[in-house]
Amino acid sequence: MVAVSEEAYPPIEAYGLIGNRRTCALVGPDGGIDWFPYPHLESPSIFAAILDTDRGGRFRISPIGAYESSQRYRDRTNVLETTFRTADGTATVTDLLPPMELDHLAKVIYRRVACTGGAVDLEIEFEPRFDYGRVDPTMSSTDRGVLATGEDVRTVLESPVSLDIGEGRATGGLALEDGDEAWVLLRCSGAEDADADPEGALADTAAYWDDWVHDCETTDECVFDGAWHDLVVRSELLLKLLTHAESGATAAAPTTSLPEDIGGVRNWDYRYNWLRDAGFTVQALANLGHVDAAESYFDWFIGLYQADTPSELQPLYGLHGDADLEEEELDHLAGYRDSRPVRVGNGAADQRQLDVYGELLLAVDEMLQYDRRLSADEWGTVRGIVEYVREVWTEPDAGIWEVRDGPKQFVYSKVMCWVALDRGIDIATTDGYEAPLDAWRETRDDIRETVLDRGYDDDIGAFVQSYDGSTLDATALLLPVVGFLPFEDDRFRGTIDAVEDRLASDDVFVRRYDGSDGLPGEEGAFVMCSCWLVDALVLSGRVAEGRDRFENLLEYVNDLDLLAEELDPDTGRYLGNYPQAFSHIGLVNSALYLGYAAGRDLLAAPPMGIRLGDPPLSRAD
Repeated sequence: MVAVSEEAYPPIEAYGLIGNRRTCALVGPDGGIDWFPYPHLESPSIFAAILDTDRGGRFRISPIGAYESSQRYRDRTNVLETTFRTADGTATVTDLLPPMELDHLAKVIYRRVACTGGAVDLEIEFEPRFDYGRVDPTMSSTDRGVLATGEDVRTVLESPVSLDIGEGRATGGLALEDGDEAWVLLRCSGAEDADADPEGALADTAAYWDDWVHDCETTDECVFDGAWHDLVVRSELLLKLLTHAESGATAAAPTTSLPEDIGGVRNWDYRYNWLRDAGFTVQALANLGHVDAAESYFDWFIGLYQADTPSELQPLYGLHGDADLEEEELDHLAGYRDSRPVRVGNGAADQRQLDVYGELLLAVDEMLQYDRRLSADEWGTVRGIVEYVREVWTEPDAGIWEVRDGPKQFVYSKVMCWVALDRGIDIATTDGYEAPLDAWRETRDDIRETVLDRGYDDDIGAFVQSYDGSTLDATALLLPVVGFLPFEDDRFRGTIDAVEDRLASDDVFVRRYDGSDGLPGEEGAFVMCSCWLVDALVLSGRVAEGRDRFENLLEYVNDLDLLAEELDPDTGRYLGNYPQAFSHIGLVNSALYLGYAAGRDLLAAPPMGIRLGDPPLSRAD
């Protein structure tokens, strides 16, 4: 429970998320929907107060006067409850967006307001601002509430009380006593005839999520049973929420331009699918029991690879496979806490990132462990990718972190090129596909020799970020996970020590790298990198150290069990887009490795980095 201050921008971690697997909305501790793109996650916003409290627009329901508030999700659902406590009473706003599978209920934000003690006077504030605040709506009263119309979007707010319209906003008071409840509905374009049964929408939406999420109570084979189970369940629900119902693509985050550096320029649009997430996402979903969801995602991105030649593939796409993600700066928006510029689109789509080919082959390898076979056409695509990697692996690229200071010879990119060859050889050999195996093995060996020669620094005793450099990069923690080196290799053990010394702090935080990336300002600790260090320690046999780091990291998970992209090591506050799929994938997979190390060998397939027949991890520590 926190007292809501007069601060214009709540902390990033103070927001809850609802969504319908097509779009999402952020709900603040004041009951304000401060972010809502429509109709899709990549679409322009209807509400964007989180990016400009004056011009962005919002839809708020909150008490009049002083109050404290808290948020929680209904168990095993993405139904959000914001509870307000005033001097006179208690009220709860329950927010939901029914999933697109419930098509007769979708395209409507349902908000139930219930008084559960005493009496509470609330205010409704409806201030839509279409197209990222560039279009002020025409507003008029209707027999159900208020109609707001823009160039391409219209919304109808259904209110139980009359609302006054003025200066582009509608407001009204709602007085409730103990036991009273009321529904406020926001119907968006295409939802004018949607089901008018709010209680049914709430029940069906809660049932949808509860039926989907895995259930350890009905099985003795839950690798996530125990202290971290609820955190994993929330991560599972978030990943589903960020997975588009129509395509199966998973968004990196539901937001744009939440800053990595408050007041700085490190503000990016993450409402797209990064192909490099594929292997880790497939691993997390499949090991949670959602093999169908993992396969749906796999089918989507391998379809992208089939549509283009390898040289034309992009690192990221829209959730419908859109390739045109031209980056634009919205100069009229102030940005979250004056963090400018606000960006939509993402210029990284035009970069060359050679690591994505290895990540695709990791995902293919992961799915094959679940009996997913490749068709002749799919193998042709995979073979073409491996052949392309043979041609280009020596060339520089922008790397996994998408630096904007020019291409380099990134070690991780080379390792992932090695992965593409290695998994291609393994798949062809295991399943009998035709391939030039001798040539592939020769290239694989060349890559390995070059990385060991130019990617490892004897003086530092660690693998570095780029050839012949001295900058450290947390991606080096993945070398044994993807099979490039054994975990007991002294060079890798030295790399762990160097990362702990130069990139890690406070037994929890890990930065991505310690060199320049061509942008001013600094960023926080990257949550996924903190998880990678956990994994490296656990899989190297230093299980107790890894477990301690993991539990320390969990101290920074907010009350809703959600994580942003980064954490501020000085304050623990959230930075970057929120909630971040990659962070939650890291959390799930670290819990997976710790479960494996604890002896829960009950997975349908072993974790990435572990192959059937490997000896158990040391538990002596």
